[in-house]
Amino acid sequence: MRLFLWYIIGFFFLTSCTSPDRLDTPIQDRTIRIVATTSIVADLARQIGGAEVTVESLMGPGVDPHLYIASAGDVSKMSHADIIVYNGLHLEGKMGDLFQAMNERGYHTMAVAEVNSHDSLLISSELFQGNYDPHIWFDANLWAQAGFTLANALSLIDSTRADVFVDQASNFQSKLMDTEEYVFGRVYEIPPQKRVLVTSHDAFGYFGRAYGFEVRGLQGISTALEVGAKDVQDLATMVAERRIPAMFVESSISPRGIEAVQEAVRSKGFNVRIGGTLYGDALGGASTRAVDYSGMIRHNIDTIVDALTDSVFVDH
Repeated sequence: MRLFLWYIIGFFFLTSCTSPDRLDTPIQDRTIRIVATTSIVADLARQIGGAEVTVESLMGPGVDPHLYIASAGDVSKMSHADIIVYNGLHLEGKMGDLFQAMNERGYHTMAVAEVNSHDSLLISSELFQGNYDPHIWFDANLWAQAGFTLANALSLIDSTRADVFVDQASNFQSKLMDTEEYVFGRVYEIPPQKRVLVTSHDAFGYFGRAYGFEVRGLQGISTALEVGAKDVQDLATMVAERRIPAMFVESSISPRGIEAVQEAVRSKGFNVRIGGTLYGDALGGASTRAVDYSGMIRHNIDTIVDALTDSVFVDH
């Protein structure tokens, strides 16, 4: 905590002088500078802003946002942005005070996950009662809404390009609907009683609600929680009793937890496989299919369906 407070103090020092080009160059004559927190939020900014923006992501592929701590360099980047875009709903838990401090000093900040109606958000497990699940991007309709809200935020910064941003948000929504149609087509390959998704942490609640999966995560919605032996045994018992054929690790989380569950399941007389790696809190690298949002969703659903329908592993 003391280290994080040092970053806050450093932020005020770094922003005591505003960069000259931020003052001297009219916004209409240059691209809008966006700093985004996660790779998923950065992708949203690129989709909505297009050629009218430059986007810098603080977190690269495979970085866990729940545990991320801003560096002094991150603070400097944000201080020179026209708008800071983050997920919100405590996804970037350790950065919340920083965003508040920047907002109070007049910087444009936007939490894309906090623009949806609370009726559309999920309340998480008992441990997080009262807090909303931040992983809204796993429901394509909610993510499309976030895109339109970001378009409105960019239009407030430069009204001359408002039509461009709204058009690109509409195009993004169409792309998401195509992706969602693909997801539903693959989901139907799994019998309803077999649609059980076991992952490293509770990142897939919105996915489960939107596409008809029962979702079980070893950890809660935040990976900051420690996994105990009881958590491992409880999940292993469920997997063994219901003969779930496959579980999944996540790209931004150590596989050790799910591997421990796998061993515990074996001790109960049932073999469960690791069905593959899913992208939960971060996109993949440039060489992966999950380099953008639609690619990530298609990779995930293909990995899930292929593992849960593999006749070698599915218990008939």
